[in-house]
Amino acid sequence: MSVLIKKPFTRREMLRGSIGGAAVAVGLPFLDCFLGESGEALASGAPLPLRFGTWFWSMGHTPNHAISPRADRLEFLEECKSLTPHAAHINYFGQFNSPLDGRPNHVHHTGWVTCRTGTAPALPGDIPAPTLDVLVADAIGSGTRFRSIDMTCTGNPRDSFTARDTHSRNAGEVSPAALYTRLFGASAASAAAGAGSGPDPDLMLQKSVLSGISEQRKRFERRLGATDRARMDEYFTSIRQLETQLSVQQQGSTLGVCKRPVAPDEGPVGLEIPVAQANHAAMTRLLAVALTCNHTRVFNMAFNNALSSLRKPGTAYTHHTLTHEEAVDRTLGYQPEAFWFNCRVMEALSDFIGVFAATREGAGTLLDNTLIFAHAETSYAKVHAVDNIPVMTIGRAGGRIKTGLHIVGNGDPISRVGLTVMQVMGLTIEKWGTGSLQTAKPISEILI
Repeated sequence: MSVLIKKPFTRREMLRGSIGGAAVAVGLPFLDCFLGESGEALASGAPLPLRFGTWFWSMGHTPNHAISPRADRLEFLEECKSLTPHAAHINYFGQFNSPLDGRPNHVHHTGWVTCRTGTAPALPGDIPAPTLDVLVADAIGSGTRFRSIDMTCTGNPRDSFTARDTHSRNAGEVSPAALYTRLFGASAASAAAGAGSGPDPDLMLQKSVLSGISEQRKRFERRLGATDRARMDEYFTSIRQLETQLSVQQQGSTLGVCKRPVAPDEGPVGLEIPVAQANHAAMTRLLAVALTCNHTRVFNMAFNNALSSLRKPGTAYTHHTLTHEEAVDRTLGYQPEAFWFNCRVMEALSDFIGVFAATREGAGTLLDNTLIFAHAETSYAKVHAVDNIPVMTIGRAGGRIKTGLHIVGNGDPISRVGLTVMQVMGLTIEKWGTGSLQTAKPISEILI
């Protein structure tokens, strides 16, 4: 008598197949069969993976119109009202400063460098130390296909804010289609073998990658329970929706959807605000799938470049220009056009958070197992201020932090936030930064 013993499930299981001779591999989300009975850990007892990412925007906030000064609660004002539905997942850090120890403020550069490296740059373009995401990736990123996934919505791969040093700045993916092909177009094995230039992205979008793994998918699903089969159906539906959206975007003017306008005479391609928004939305959804499939645990998203060359289609003024040249409306008390751009940026951040919050994982969501470090490069763009740069953490970091708090720094160095997030991510680091930015004092108010 023989007994059929089912092959055990492993977290590294992938569905593999081919399309047009190109190998394809589709990772799997965290199904119940990979988890323990509580749905809060892997079946082996190991916790669900913790992810870390950054989200960058430039031009800061409009003073007195973004967040309430009250320290007893987190209250977003009109510029940031789109973040209100996610306030329970956010910590906002205000009144933290960037002491430069006599070094000049290299506008639209010094601010983001101090936030990410804990050191004031001596020269324009100087990145004097690894950015904190690189340090986190060194600690947690080696066990995945990609140490990190870096994206920028500007059309220029150099508009990223992650670097080992001045001379090794990480390039960002600018195209959702290219990001899709990188993540889902070829298996790791074929990539390692150096098979040509990889699959044709047009073919990959014309014929669903799911068609290449249909038989293995059927065999795999026969081994699942009802809950996991439903989750797999939801997961594959989301992949197909992404493929359809990318196909529509590639057709562009043919369908009249998400048209890419003619590149302006000055500035990088892709900085018209509707284009940046559309690319951001598509790459965000791809990123969420990549994270749930454990392709990476570290990511960086830049919504605009440090000078914010964002513009409305058909207009001459950029967001950056408006912050300096637009008159302050006496009734409103702010620059209405610059304010409009700031609102659109916060809406993009809200959409980013929303995708993470809607992505199921175990007993919770992807956002529950993620820590996002979001910040600008100035507090008030009109005067290039680098004190009180807006900084937020988003997500519960696997239950390691409290959220929904407004932390007032009272002039403490902004590097305290960076030190705190690195310690939350498990780095054995007791102090961080240099000069007056050096700190050994994490922000205990958010720690559990």
